[in-house]
Amino acid sequence: MKAPSLALRLFVPLVLTLTAGLISIAGLVLTAGPLAAAPPNILLIVSEDNGPELGCYGNPDVTTPNLDRLSTAGIRFDQAFVPQAGCSQSRASFLTGLYPHQHGQIGLATWGFRMYRETTPNLPKGLREVGYRTGIIGKLHVNPESAFPFDFEAIPRANFDRKNLRDYAANAAKFIGQDDRPFFLSVNYPDAHDPWIRQVDGLPANPLTGKDVTPMPYFGVDAPELRELVADYYNCINRLDTLVGDLLDVLHQSGKADNTIVIYLGDHGADMLRAKRTCYEGGVRIPLLVRWPARIRPQVRDEMVMTIDLMPTLLQLAGGKAIEGLPGMSLVPIFDGQQPTWRTHLFTEFHTHAAAINFYPQRAVRDGRYKLIENLLPGEPNPGYRATFTKDLAKVEYAVELAPPEVQQAYARMRVGPKYELYDLENDPYEFRTLVDSPAHAEIFADLKGRLAKWRAETSDPLLSEQNLRRLQAEVKGLKKAQAKDFDWQYPNYFFAK
Repeated sequence: MKAPSLALRLFVPLVLTLTAGLISIAGLVLTAGPLAAAPPNILLIVSEDNGPELGCYGNPDVTTPNLDRLSTAGIRFDQAFVPQAGCSQSRASFLTGLYPHQHGQIGLATWGFRMYRETTPNLPKGLREVGYRTGIIGKLHVNPESAFPFDFEAIPRANFDRKNLRDYAANAAKFIGQDDRPFFLSVNYPDAHDPWIRQVDGLPANPLTGKDVTPMPYFGVDAPELRELVADYYNCINRLDTLVGDLLDVLHQSGKADNTIVIYLGDHGADMLRAKRTCYEGGVRIPLLVRWPARIRPQVRDEMVMTIDLMPTLLQLAGGKAIEGLPGMSLVPIFDGQQPTWRTHLFTEFHTHAAAINFYPQRAVRDGRYKLIENLLPGEPNPGYRATFTKDLAKVEYAVELAPPEVQQAYARMRVGPKYELYDLENDPYEFRTLVDSPAHAEIFADLKGRLAKWRAETSDPLLSEQNLRRLQAEVKGLKKAQAKDFDWQYPNYFFAK
């Protein structure tokens, strides 16, 4: 008989069985690995709402010397992705090693979305079980918070007003120096989330203005007002770089840097045009830098990696319990400079963000060249399109009408999605021209459709059920903003019910 999928097994009541080093939890088999003589410390640095707009990724408009040095001292992953371009969804994924439709955090924690089960294995829990001290500075933004056993917490909020930014490094110093047990510390900065504040406490020292920058090319549009917004977005990144430098100085002064894995990543792309809250490259592609002086030699890698790869990687290196069935891949062979057999296709998704504001579920697959996006509500207006042009970006919507025809058509597809969108990322890296109706690409289209359908089935995607899709849509539409924090979402109960 075929074994139940991981997502389904998460619903089985917990049964613990201890036999000869094996632990079975709700159908998940956890095998204990040997603990290294000196398990590495882990410093996970997460920034908000920024893609690879850094100097080390070739952006000429930013000044990021600290992140650039981190890059040259370790690994720069040139093709790194998150499974969903949303804050809570992305964070839940790198902490559990699962896709959002598998762990359940399909929307923002602010709106009451939550993981299906509090007992889902996660990174701080797994590391704590093998003797790690666990700490978090900045927001967690995943529900329920009680699922994540941190020994140390500081600045437990988003801090989008950027108050007391130097406190991040100061709190890190306290935690790192607490004792000599190995540690896992997650430091979560507010930059480069909106509001894009030009300068805070003198940072950056020399703020950019619109005349200093050009918009990201995947926008496809340009306007003076847009350049001012991009300039302040880049000012946020420049400020972030200084704060990361402070944090790395604290680590160096502790004397623990040599055996500390430092991981820096963005939680998803910019909250601008055709990025955050989409499956486009501008939303799901991120910076990912890893330094470990005791183990990693400096290198640049072009494998398609995902943040779901961090869970199996770090548990392996820490001597923790390997969790059977995780969809990610261990990065350890890459750390060792090997050329392992790697994934040829990569999958991403979208559900919603702030509930009723932008519910428009998507699934996507790409290989090294082509990318297919499936819109699960084809022909229906995408509320996320209107949500994009709110606040400061409302003043630049006119630029779409002045853009070239192919760019206008790309925005039209975002406004009302077709069933499928197919892009040649080699010749059209910014996803302006869909090839769905191209006879020359019919075989590629069919192959990617088949792979996407197979992945959805293998990972027990609950939205394969039209009934689930429409019931979730009804839940979203019925939510009133005043109910957000206390809303009792029912999808964890019916997604996997018979």
